[in-house]
Amino acid sequence: MSLLQVAEAEVRFGGVHALRGVNLSVDPGAVTGLIGPNGAGKTTLFNTICGLQSLNGGRISFDGSSMDGLGPHKRARLGIGRTFQRLEVFSSLSVWENVLAAAEIRRRWSRDRSDTTANAKGVLSQVGLSALAERPADTLPTGQARLLELARALATKPRLLLLDEPSSGLSESESEELGNLLVKLAEDGMAVLLVEHDMGLVMRVCTRINVLDFGSVLTVGTPAEIRADERVRAAYLGAVDDPEEHVDGLASTPSGDMSVAVGGAVDA
Repeated sequence: MSLLQVAEAEVRFGGVHALRGVNLSVDPGAVTGLIGPNGAGKTTLFNTICGLQSLNGGRISFDGSSMDGLGPHKRARLGIGRTFQRLEVFSSLSVWENVLAAAEIRRRWSRDRSDTTANAKGVLSQVGLSALAERPADTLPTGQARLLELARALATKPRLLLLDEPSSGLSESESEELGNLLVKLAEDGMAVLLVEHDMGLVMRVCTRINVLDFGSVLTVGTPAEIRADERVRAAYLGAVDDPEEHVDGLASTPSGDMSVAVGGAVDA
């Protein structure tokens, strides 16, 4: 059974129909992709899942129970962690203090009395930032700051991890290491929902990919099926005379799509 189920999700901003009857499911033990052109509704969908944006219609269930009426903090306590497209780190704190803060906050509201120091050390090691633990967060380059944001999310021990363009700013080798980490998290039973414009990363780590276009689900399929779908090519690249020549161009499609450190905001 899917851990997260989105059914017929509708969101409107005035006259703008940001989500149109969106259906989505995310399973534990797998990385699920969510891709689409700028403005397709990806971050808006993330915000509805986290409780930062209300639905105008439809419903969202987590572990078989409706999340209607639950705010962002209650959803986080159910086991939903998130990173953001626009970086959200505690800039006045060190790398270590950022992650320890998340671990301490989780310990306060959970019944888990495990060692928060060990938790923080473990996730810093997972993302490869142990050597930078004492460095001020606001001195990190973008790629490492994104890894810090990921480490902070992992310190909450989520069951569902929502990642909004986590590879932005990473080098090729860092992106590869991130992909390996996501696969390992899924193998350990976590459900991961990934919004990403690096198609190489998406195709490598995702078992199922959902394509959004103008707020609607264009198609859902395996990486091979998505790569071969002419509707996906058209959505990203527009009409082309010979789309076969442009399949690899998806990998270089530019990104686009705020929120808060433990919670979020809006993008259509």
